[in-house]
Order: sequence, then C-alpha cells, then structure tokens
Amino acid sequence: MNPLILLIITAFAVVIGFAVGYLWRKKVAQAQANSLEAKSEKILIETKNKQQELLLEAKDKASKIIDQAKKEEEARRVELRSIQQHLEKRENMFDAKLLEFGNREQKLQQEFTAVDKIRADVEQVKLEQIQKLQAVAQLSEEQAREELFKLVEQRSKEDLASRMIKLDREGSDAFETKARDLMTSCIQRYAASHCSETTTTSVDLPNDEMKGRIIGKEGRNIKTIEKLTGCELIVDDTPQVITVSGFNMIRRQIAKMALEKLIADGRIQPARIEEFIDAAKLELATDIKKVGEETVYELGMIGLDPKMIMIIGRLKYRTSYGQNVLMHCKEVGYLAGMIASELGLDPVLAKKAGFFHDIGKAIEKQLSAQSSKPRTQSPVHGLVRAKERMKNISAVWKTWKKPQVLSQALTRSMQFKQAARCACL
Repeated sequence: MNPLILLIITAFAVVIGFAVGYLWRKKVAQAQANSLEAKSEKILIETKNKQQELLLEAKDKASKIIDQAKKEEEARRVELRSIQQHLEKRENMFDAKLLEFGNREQKLQQEFTAVDKIRADVEQVKLEQIQKLQAVAQLSEEQAREELFKLVEQRSKEDLASRMIKLDREGSDAFETKARDLMTSCIQRYAASHCSETTTTSVDLPNDEMKGRIIGKEGRNIKTIEKLTGCELIVDDTPQVITVSGFNMIRRQIAKMALEKLIADGRIQPARIEEFIDAAKLELATDIKKVGEETVYELGMIGLDPKMIMIIGRLKYRTSYGQNVLMHCKEVGYLAGMIASELGLDPVLAKKAGFFHDIGKAIEKQLSAQSSKPRTQSPVHGLVRAKERMKNISAVWKTWKKPQVLSQALTRSMQFKQAARCACL
C-alpha cells in the first residue's frame, strides 16, 4: 500500500479518535454536570423543607411558651388578687377591732368615772349619816358600835347559843355525808387496776436444756449471776421456767433482763454474764428515767428537777404492803386532784401533794442494803422507817426549793402515818 495513503488513513483515524474522545468526554462532563445540578437542587429542596419544618416547629414552641407564660401570668395575677383581698379583709378586721377596742375603752372609762362618782356620793352620804347619828346620840362611832353590840348580845345570847349548837350538829352531819359522797364519787371515777407485787420473778426458757447451761459447769454460771445481782435463782421442775427470788425489785429486774439477753445470745459464761449484767443496769437506768418522764407527763407535773424524775421512776420498783408504790402514788394523786376540784381548790397542787406523799420510799439512804432482807412489818419498825423518810423528804424539798404549801402537806401526811403507828403501839 502507498505510504501516503496509509499516512492519510492514520491521520484521519487520529482525527476521528480525537473527535470521538472529545465528544465522549463532553457527554460525560455534561452528564456529571447534570447529576451535580440535580443533587444540588435536591439538597436545596431538602434544606428548604428542613428549614420550613424547623420554622414551623420553632413557631409552635414559641406559641406554647407564650401560652404557658400567659397562663402563669394569669395565675400569678389571680394569686396576687387573692392575697390582696385577704390583706384588705384582715386590714378591715383590724380596723374594726381597733374601733371596737376604742369604744370599749371609752365605755369602760365612762363606767369608771360613774363608779368613782357613786363611790364619792356613798362616802359623802355615809359621812353625813355618821355625823347625824353622833349628833343625836352624843356618842362617838366606836361608842355607838359597842352599845349596839351589847344590846344585841344581851337580847340574843340564848337564841344564838341554841342556834349555834343546832347548826354545828347539822353541819357536822352534812359535812360527813358530803365527804362520804365525795370520796365515793372520786373512787368510782378513778377505777385503777391493782395487782399484788411478789418477791419472785419468772423468766421463760426456750427449752429445759437451757437450765443446765444457766447452771454451768460446777454451778459457776448460776453462782456468778447470784453474786453480781444479789438475787437467788431457783431452778426446779417447772418446765421451761426459771425463777428469780429477791426482796429488791431492781435487782430482780436486772437479773431478769440479763438472763433474757444471755438466753437470746446463747453464750452463757462468767465473762458474758458480767457484761450483760452491766448492760442490764444501764438499760434499767434508762427505763427508770423513761418511766419518771412518762409519769410526770401523765400527771401534768412540769418543771421538776431531773433528779426528782429519776426518783419518781424508781418508785416503779418499790413495793409497800404488797402494792407497787408508783401505782399507789398515782392513785392518791388522782384522787387528791379530783377531791380538790370538787371542793374548789387547786387540783394541780393537790395532785402533786398526793403523788409525792410516799416519795420518801424511793430516797431512803439504805435502799440497797435493806432491800436484800425481808422487812419486818411491825409498828415499831414502821415508825422508825417513817421518821427516816420524813428526814429524807425534808432534805429533798429544801434542796429543790419546792412550794411551802406542798412541803407542809407532805410533812403532815408523814406525821399522820406516824401518829397512826403510835396509836397501834
């Protein structure tokens, strides 16, 4: 083939290739441009839609916030209006009260003035009458009174004597009947339960095997308990029960509390026994204080010394002739208050005097030493204890500076008991 023709064909092919490549690249570029434009338009549309949604949402939120603010503002206005009306009402009430007080003060002042005037008129009339009587009788005021009394005494001496005897008899019968009715009424109104206190306390056991553990090896545990508490433990055939015996209720209660804690703990040995007995003493002291506070609150006796409250709590663990002293003092206090109310006297003072009449039983100096022995209930020993109790009460009342009337009432109560014991002798 001719090289020229081959060259022409080659050049033509190159030109055609360039043209085709150019057209292809142009088409591809156009397609890419169209695609980018479409994407841009799509993104723009989406952006506009999102913007529209955000605007609508913002408008909605703004509307809600505005509505909420309006509601809160309206509520505040209503509240402020209510407060303003309340204040205006109170102000009007205060103005009315002030006006009423002013009128009352003015009225009272007028009444005082009228009373002073009447009093002055009465004094003037009285003075004029006295002057007239003195002028008529030519006697002084004292002489006229003496003459009048002598005349009345001479004319009415026998009548007055018989009248006084009759009134004395009628009054004695009436007073006795009234006193009997009053005591019956007060006792019926205060119907307190009564139970006799004994010298033993029972402790429940979970099983009979616990008795052997409480006794311990060679009796060491039970000896330790008896030595530290001063009470006697009675272990007999009674099932699931051990008895604490002693004349001191405080010691029996300590022994009972310690035994219950030892049984619950399960480790019964001398060291643990001593630990639990010390804990029981502290717990009992707290209980005594609590009982004293409850009693003071129950009877309405405020302002007592803390030491006196502890002494009152100790009455729970004292007995007298088989009766709990605290219950006995409460009964006497309530009955004294009721009788005082019926007679128109001070019920609070009477209640205090009635309650404290046996307080000396809780402040005896030899409490712990004597409580471990049975007390001899003879009049002689009772008289000795009564004298000792009177000294203790007097010392306590001087220390705490109680009212003289209350101190006299308690002293007279102890003197009455002492006189009764002397009568028995």
